[in-house]
Amino acid sequence: MNKRELEPFRIKLEAERSELESELAEVSKRNPANPNEWDAASGNMDVDSADENEVADKMEELEENRGITSKLEAQLNDVKDALDRMAKGVYGLCEKCGKPIKTARLEANPSARNCIEHSS
Repeated sequence: MNKRELEPFRIKLEAERSELESELAEVSKRNPANPNEWDAASGNMDVDSADENEVADKMEELEENRGITSKLEAQLNDVKDALDRMAKGVYGLCEKCGKPIKTARLEANPSARNCIEHSS
């Protein structure tokens, strides 16, 4: 793909990255030791420890946020990898067979790594 053909995909990927980072910020916070990682959080953890129901609710919220964070973080990493492949000049090529991924597949999933034949 030439730069003109890549530009719409780059724009989609950048927008998706921004949206995923916003969604992550709602349920987690960046890991201070590694800013590329996110740690799940639950709203305000300052609850009265004497109220077992409040503590249980916060723990449940934290567990739910861990699942959401894990999924969003995986999607964000896929988007970042796609942008990295674009910078290296290998975006749109199947990682298994090296053949071009069909444009329709990339339009549906700009972070696709493989052609439809190798997508399983």
